[in-house]
Amino acid sequence: MTDVKDNKDTLVQEYNKEEYYIYPLVNIHETNDEFVLVADMPGVPKENVTINFADDFLTIKGKMNPVNSEVKKYILKETGYGNTYLRKFRINDTIDTNKIDAVYENGQLTVKMPKHDRVKPRTISIK
Repeated sequence: MTDVKDNKDTLVQEYNKEEYYIYPLVNIHETNDEFVLVADMPGVPKENVTINFADDFLTIKGKMNPVNSEVKKYILKETGYGNTYLRKFRINDTIDTNKIDAVYENGQLTVKMPKHDRVKPRTISIK
């Protein structure tokens, strides 16, 4: 996986003519065997979460269901509804992309990306 610093240009919110995207907060950690990405997407039902891998990019997307459009007089409103979470990460050849696995539970997406055996640390026995 590329260094997270390489993704700093993707940390801004995107906008297109049809939809406004929110970048979910993400933590990524590395073990000897895999990279683990954990993304927070509160308010997104499991059936609205998609993960795609194409052209060296892992894309996670989650669409919140729209809420009742009833007009309210808000004193403070910091949440948006009907929005879509979107985040893209460049994946390099250290990841075995055929073995990427994901679980979504309680608004949190966990993506496990196993490393190829050729890049895993190993101990060499001395003869």
